[in-house]
Amino acid sequence: MASTPSPRTAATTLQNSLLSSSSSSVNHNKPSNLSFLHASSNSSSLKLFHSVSASFSPSNSSSTICNVIKTVESADISFSNARDLDGVVSIPKPTILVSEKLGEAGLDLLRSFGNVDCSYDLSPQDLCAKISLCDALIVRSGTKVTREVFEAAQGRLKVVGRAGVGIDNVDLQAATEFGCLVVNAPTANTIAAAEHGIALLTSMARNVAQADASMKAGKWLRSKYVGVSLVGKTLAVMGFGKVGSEVARRAKGLGIHVIAHDPYAPADRARAIGVDLVSFEQAIATADFVSLHMPLTPATKKVFNDDTFAKMKKGVRLINVARGGVIDEDALVRALDSGIVAQAALDVFTVEPPPKDSKLVQHENVTVTPHLGASTKEAQEGVAIEIAEAVVGALNGELSATAVNAPMVPPEVLSELAPYVVLAEKLGRLAVQLVTGGSGIQNVKVVYKSARDPDSLDTRLLRAMVTKGIIEPISDTIINLVNADFSAKQKGLRISEERVIVDSSPEYPVESIQVQISNVQSRFASALSENGNISIEGKVKYGVPHLTRVGSFSVDVSLEGNLILCKQVDQPGMIGQVGNILGESNVNVSFMSVGRTVRRKQAIMAIGVDEEPNKDTQKKIGEVSAIEEFVFLKL
Repeated sequence: MASTPSPRTAATTLQNSLLSSSSSSVNHNKPSNLSFLHASSNSSSLKLFHSVSASFSPSNSSSTICNVIKTVESADISFSNARDLDGVVSIPKPTILVSEKLGEAGLDLLRSFGNVDCSYDLSPQDLCAKISLCDALIVRSGTKVTREVFEAAQGRLKVVGRAGVGIDNVDLQAATEFGCLVVNAPTANTIAAAEHGIALLTSMARNVAQADASMKAGKWLRSKYVGVSLVGKTLAVMGFGKVGSEVARRAKGLGIHVIAHDPYAPADRARAIGVDLVSFEQAIATADFVSLHMPLTPATKKVFNDDTFAKMKKGVRLINVARGGVIDEDALVRALDSGIVAQAALDVFTVEPPPKDSKLVQHENVTVTPHLGASTKEAQEGVAIEIAEAVVGALNGELSATAVNAPMVPPEVLSELAPYVVLAEKLGRLAVQLVTGGSGIQNVKVVYKSARDPDSLDTRLLRAMVTKGIIEPISDTIINLVNADFSAKQKGLRISEERVIVDSSPEYPVESIQVQISNVQSRFASALSENGNISIEGKVKYGVPHLTRVGSFSVDVSLEGNLILCKQVDQPGMIGQVGNILGESNVNVSFMSVGRTVRRKQAIMAIGVDEEPNKDTQKKIGEVSAIEEFVFLKL
């Protein structure tokens, strides 16, 4: 196998290889396996018909694909081909809309890749009017990316980048349905947010903001602003993700006892920095300080309410640098007035900016800052670069490790799986072209053979690419990792997976991939396995995907160009006969392989060709007496 590329270049290398065909012809209308291209929201059936039209009514819309014998072309992408004066194919640069201020370093990176439109303070109507002309959108927390935005994009919008961590201002469900990748920048501002949390904690404990305002008003009130010590106190970190864990580290350095609540945090990671994971009730009941670092979700919205405050230790102090919506602000004012909450330090609010007459903001025991968690020079530049890299990577066909609405596939896994991604999609594409009849595709099974432990084999990306290969040739929907499972479900396609442990080298993630389609008729009867399913199998050899089994016949053919499968009587001269027919029609043969079950009985001849044989050539192949059936498949 070829050497594994670096995580940064793996997906790009894969894309470039997929976009290349021959030196004289480049097909830029064909999407790459990892590209996050626009997806149609229309649902179409997976019905296939041999020559006679029939009707089919799924839950949404329907379409029929007639005459499967015809070559199936993949869907086009939204960029149109253009040629310069020398006749060289060129692709227009993507348009990237930046709707909120972004650091210059990030903007420079974006400008080197595409056309950047910096339009700030857009109204929802203005955003919807612009978005159909954009391939990417970058926002901070102020822009609401709603379903209406995705609908207005008309399928062109491929990626939304959130310059920051929280993505509650983006409709993820709508993004997924429209095949739009959503990425964020979760690491660049982690330290800045954690430092701001500690700054609020310490300044609140010592009344720094109030004392400063008092002195500037000409007063000297030493006795009024007596604070509390931090050493020996208990801090409850509510949400033990990147920011929460960094706050915990710094709080430990101040001599604070730290506990945390997070239903998804691994206990060993918490123990590694001396933090005990406890229940929500135990955390709020025992803490002297409560620091919030949880996302805003339906489950966490206003989770800090009257009932929650009533369960807290009297005199607790609250810090929030996460999301304003997790606190019922009216309930917090009541808790402050009653003394249950002694003080609060807030950087975020339910509505930003909050009303000028907000009782919470004006409360004498509340310290406030205008959403400054990520507002350091270093963090702003870091976030700008991080989100720009993620957006450019997505437009280039890479899957960012910070993808929010797609499976989180680490860069090293992406790199390792790159050649298998190509194999998975081509097997799906081959399998669907073998289907005929009007029963429709409903059940697909993907079998992964590997020497690795099944639990350590991440197959989500491979499953998505099999789905892509099956759906795209017979539908107007463009499939990517974002919408693969959703699109399959919408079309009534059930995809199951099986992992089989084999005795081979665990150095490689997958020994082979097998795709089975059940309860369908086949254009090529020899592709049916003993149980009656269409079954094809392939593996990666020296970095190149190969077809290794068709039905019960073993073959060995590189999955490049196009493929002719012939079932024949196993006798001398067959390769020469078919080769001569193709040669007379100027069809170049790139490779050939013959697999048989029993000598001198039947065999499968797999022939790779650069061009599609015309009808006369295919007819001549079918007239060879020893050939029982054949099929042409476009890869």
